[in-house]
Amino acid sequence: MLKDYGLDVQKLFLEMMLQDAESYVRVQNIYNPENFDRSLRSAAEFIARHSDQHKTLPTIEQIGASTGVKLNTIPDLNEGHFEWFMDEFEGFTRRQELERAILKSADLLEKGEYDPVEKLIKDAVQISLTKDMGTDYFADPRLRIDKYFNSGGQVSTGWPQMDKILYGGFSRGELNIFAGGSGSGKSLVMMNIALSWLQAGLSGVYISLELSEELCALRTDAMLAGMSTKEIRKDIDQTELKVKLVSKKAGQYRIKALPAQSNINDIRSYIKEVQVQTGLRVDFVMCDYLDLLMPVSAKVSPNDLFVKDKYVSEELRNLAKELNVLFVTASQLNRSAVEEIEFDHSHISGGISKINTADNVFGIFTSRAMRERGKYQIQCMKSRSSTGVGMKIDLDYNVETMRITDPGEEAGPVNSFAKGNLLDSIKAKSTMINGTEPVSHHEESGKITADVQSAKLKQLLGQIKQS
Repeated sequence: MLKDYGLDVQKLFLEMMLQDAESYVRVQNIYNPENFDRSLRSAAEFIARHSDQHKTLPTIEQIGASTGVKLNTIPDLNEGHFEWFMDEFEGFTRRQELERAILKSADLLEKGEYDPVEKLIKDAVQISLTKDMGTDYFADPRLRIDKYFNSGGQVSTGWPQMDKILYGGFSRGELNIFAGGSGSGKSLVMMNIALSWLQAGLSGVYISLELSEELCALRTDAMLAGMSTKEIRKDIDQTELKVKLVSKKAGQYRIKALPAQSNINDIRSYIKEVQVQTGLRVDFVMCDYLDLLMPVSAKVSPNDLFVKDKYVSEELRNLAKELNVLFVTASQLNRSAVEEIEFDHSHISGGISKINTADNVFGIFTSRAMRERGKYQIQCMKSRSSTGVGMKIDLDYNVETMRITDPGEEAGPVNSFAKGNLLDSIKAKSTMINGTEPVSHHEESGKITADVQSAKLKQLLGQIKQS
């Protein structure tokens, strides 16, 4: 039954607030004078303005003299009456805000502005008083700690070294970003983590704004089957068999390609549709990648990267919390990072806005030479839940299957300033052997020297044979 919040009820709300300052303070976060009838609005505005300026509620005499609205004192009010007031005022505010949002939405729809409509309606529906009193720190320490580590909890990335840095792995409702240069393997890193979660029994979706669904699936085939894409083409039957065997124990997985400059509403709508049509329980979302998304909450030029990425990262994090999922995305490193072997916040494309929003940020360091030798390095650039900032982990990479694995927990993460690191002697240059063949210097200087000497030796042997 639709409740009637007519003029008399609205007047009663104002009168009860004036008699109990505590009640006014409790509803202040949702109090909006525009929700009241026009005949009462001047009084409602006077109450808000007076309490803000003078830190006390006005008297009914002050209101009458200033606005001409006559309010009365209500005798014999007790605690039960104010409990009624709290419940009814919340319902009244939500209905009024929703009604105004619907009217505003109609104007936006006529102008063809669709994206802000959902936010307007959602904000109105979610209006409520603050009833959650937060965590009582001393009440039950064991329950509180168990809740953090178990109920929402850390989920292993599949790489023990990274789990150690993060004190267990990634958590639901958080935004995790992998940053890398063009061709550094951002998508591969995300696909490898997704596969680890699938094999652990979790279900999720992979949203690609750059690669086709078929290519994403083929790469996952190679990782899962332990075969190169060339081998898969030659033996599709074997690949099919391996994928079907894994599917019996793995979670469900959907890969969806969306056009570049899609927004968070597009992602949300797709996930909701998948859940409705297939019953998929979404545990994780991989979004490939953040830089190609546009915000919903503000109109921003695609060229204004700082502002655009600020809104997009905030909306992605809100979506992760709303869905309570593990959320991983990627971002581009800018040109200044090309010659660097130690990343910092200045190397992130678009600036620090997305860094401030994200819970964990990792830089991907690799090169053609490193990949050929089967090596990847992940650098922790930010972590809210651990002290791992500045730490690096070295991972193994299979060029054929594109699988990235942890070489062994005993290796452990290394401090970025420690000696003996894999990249201590990396030179961000290239050289020419025999004047023709470029050789990357993103490797250890000792290895480079050996390669040069080997090339020269082969050249001498060739000359001897010819003579």
